[in-house]
Amino acid sequence: MKSGLRLRAIKRLIGIRYAGFNRTLRSWEPGIIMLCAPLGIAVGVVVFLLRQTVYALHDWMFGLPAHSYLSEQTYIDPTRLLIVPVAMSLFFGYLAWLWRRKRSAEVTDPVEANALFGGRMSMLDSIRLSIATLTSNAAGGSLGMEAGYTQMGGAIFSAVAQHFRLRRDEARIYVTAGAAAAIAAAFNAPLAGAFYGFELVLGNYSPRALAPVGIAALAGALTIQLLGTDAPLFAVTQSFTITPILYLLFAILGVAAAGFSILTMRAVTWTESHLQKLPIWIRPVVGGVALSALAFGSPQVLGSGHGAIQYALENDRSFLLVAALLTGKFIASVVSLGSGLRGGMFSSSLFLGVLLGAVFATAITVVAPGLGPDKVAFMLVGMGAVGAGIIGAPITMVLLVLEGTGNFPVTMGVLVAVVIASTIIRLTFGYSFSTWRFHLRGVPITGAHDIGWIADLTVNRVMRSDPVIVPASMPLMKLREVAPLGSAKRVFTVDANDKYLGIVNMATVHDPDITDAAASLVAGDLARGKGIYLQPKENLRVALGRFETVEMETLPVLDNMQDMKVIGYLTEAYALRRYTQELERQRSSETGLSGPFGLGIPTKS
Repeated sequence: MKSGLRLRAIKRLIGIRYAGFNRTLRSWEPGIIMLCAPLGIAVGVVVFLLRQTVYALHDWMFGLPAHSYLSEQTYIDPTRLLIVPVAMSLFFGYLAWLWRRKRSAEVTDPVEANALFGGRMSMLDSIRLSIATLTSNAAGGSLGMEAGYTQMGGAIFSAVAQHFRLRRDEARIYVTAGAAAAIAAAFNAPLAGAFYGFELVLGNYSPRALAPVGIAALAGALTIQLLGTDAPLFAVTQSFTITPILYLLFAILGVAAAGFSILTMRAVTWTESHLQKLPIWIRPVVGGVALSALAFGSPQVLGSGHGAIQYALENDRSFLLVAALLTGKFIASVVSLGSGLRGGMFSSSLFLGVLLGAVFATAITVVAPGLGPDKVAFMLVGMGAVGAGIIGAPITMVLLVLEGTGNFPVTMGVLVAVVIASTIIRLTFGYSFSTWRFHLRGVPITGAHDIGWIADLTVNRVMRSDPVIVPASMPLMKLREVAPLGSAKRVFTVDANDKYLGIVNMATVHDPDITDAAASLVAGDLARGKGIYLQPKENLRVALGRFETVEMETLPVLDNMQDMKVIGYLTEAYALRRYTQELERQRSSETGLSGPFGLGIPTKS
C-alpha cells in the first residue's frame, strides 16, 4: 500500500517537474534555439540514411560501378533498363493504391503546414511520403529525394514543437529549421539550406528565425561531413573572366529559363490531367514504361541528376547531343511527376538548367566562337535560373552556386539571370512549382506566409456567449420589465421552437415616443435582421465582410442552419479589434519584435 502511494507520488513529482520544464522552454528563447542543434544533427543522420539507401538500391538493381551515380552513367545493361523502372513503378503503384484505401487525404508538406496549420505535421504521413519518394527514386524516376528529406526534417522539428507545445510562430520557425537542415545536409550547403527555409518554407526572412534556422542548417551540413559524405553537388575549379557582354547574354538566358520553367510546370499539369483517368496503380507503370524507353537513348535521364551535373560540367558535347539530352530529361521529369511518382524537382531542375545553359552556350559559340571557354559559366547560370524559376527560391540558387564554386563573378552572373527569370515568372505565371500544385488542388495559398491563423480565428472563439433571448410574442411592456433601460443593448427574439427571428434594439423598446402604442406591440414587431446571422466556424474575415454587407453593428451566432438556435453574438467593433490585433501580432512575429509572452487580449464587448 505504502509502496503504491510512494510510486504515485514520484510519478506526480516527475509530471510536475516535466510540465515546469515545458513552460520554462516555451518562455526561454535561448533554449528553443539550442534545441535546434541536436535536432539538426538528427535530420542530417536521416538524410544520410535515406540517401545511402537510394544509392544502394541503384547499385543493386541497375548494376552500377562502385561509387558512381545513376544519372552519370553512359551505359547500363539494357535488360535492367527494361525491367527495373517498370517493375519498381508497378510496386509503387501498389503502395499508392494501398495507402489511398487507408487514407485519401493529401500529405501536408512543410510549406502547407506553415501556411495553413501553424507548423503542425504528421510524422506517420511524413514517413509514408519518404518511403514513396525512396521507391520512386529507386525506380529511376527523374526526380530528387529532396521532397522526402524536407518532409522528414520538417516532421521531426514539428513533432518536437508539438510535444513542447510551442507557440504558433515558434512552431513555424521549427518546421523551417527542419527543412533547412535537410537541404543543407543534402547539398552540403548550409547557406543555401538556410535560405531555402526562409524563402520557401517560412515565406520571409525574420531576425527571430535566423538563429534557429542557421544553427539547424549548420548542424545538418556538419553531420553529413562527419559521416564522410561531404562531396558537394558539383565542383568547379575553372577561373572565369566575366565581361559586360556576358552579363547581357546571361540576362537573355534568364528570359529563356523563365519560359522553360513555365513550360515544365504546364507540361506536368497536362500530363497529370491526361493520366488521371487511369486507375491509380496503372499511372506509375505508364511512367515506368516511358522512363525505360527514354533511358535506352541515354541513361542520364534517370535519377535526380546528382552526378550528371558534374559529368556535364566536365565533358564537352555537341549541340545536337545536348539538345537531345535536354529534351529527354524534360520528358522524363514531366512523365515521372505526371504519372504520380513522388519526389521533388530541386535536383532535376538544376540538371535541366545545366543542359539549357549548355544548349544556349553551344548555340552562341556558332556566332561568337570566342565564348567557347565560358560555356561552363553559362551552364552554372542556367542551373541557377531554371532552379529559381521552378523551385521559387532565387537567393537559395545564387548561394548554392557560390558555395559550389566560390567564384563571385560567376555568382553575379547567376544573380542577373535569377532575378530576370523569377521576375518574369512572378509577373506572367505567378507560381512556383509547389504553389502551382497547391493551386491545382484548390488550396488557397501562394507561399508559406501564415494565412492559417485566419481559419483558426473563428467566430466561436471571439463571440460573447451571454445573449438575452426572449420570445417574439413577448409584449413590449413585459420586455421593458425583463430588460430595463441600461441592462442590455439588444435582445434576440425567437419563435416557439427557439429559432432565431431577429434583433431588437433596446433603445427603441424604451423610446418614449411609442408609449401609447406599447400596449399592443410585441417584441417581434420591433425585430430586424431576420435571416442574417453568423455561424460558429466562420472566420473573422467572413464575419467582417458580412457586417459591411448588412450594415448592422451586432449579429447573432447560431448553432447551425437547421435548428437556428442563438448561442452567442458578436459586435463589429470587437471583431475588427481582434482582427487588427491578430494582424499586428503576425507583423510583429515576422519582424522579430514579438516577445515570448505575446500580446494582450482585449476584453470582449
